[in-house]
Amino acid sequence: MNTATKLLDAMRNNPLDWRMEQLLTVARQYGMEVRSHGGSHHVFSHPDLTETFSVPAHKPIKPLYIKRFCSLIDQLKE
Repeated sequence: MNTATKLLDAMRNNPLDWRMEQLLTVARQYGMEVRSHGGSHHVFSHPDLTETFSVPAHKPIKPLYIKRFCSLIDQLKE
């Protein structure tokens, strides 16, 4: 089990107190593109998904965003 898989499992079990660096690690493992041009949000996208997902870069990231991020990864796995 690699680091990204462990992080994703931990996010599912406890969506509190995550940092953007950890989301970026998981996103890269699953081939997601991340846009951040110095603003206050990171935008995650993937060619196989019809939607993009924006996460505020505030620390810590709210559990709502972590749950939605995990849901997007699940869509990629299908």
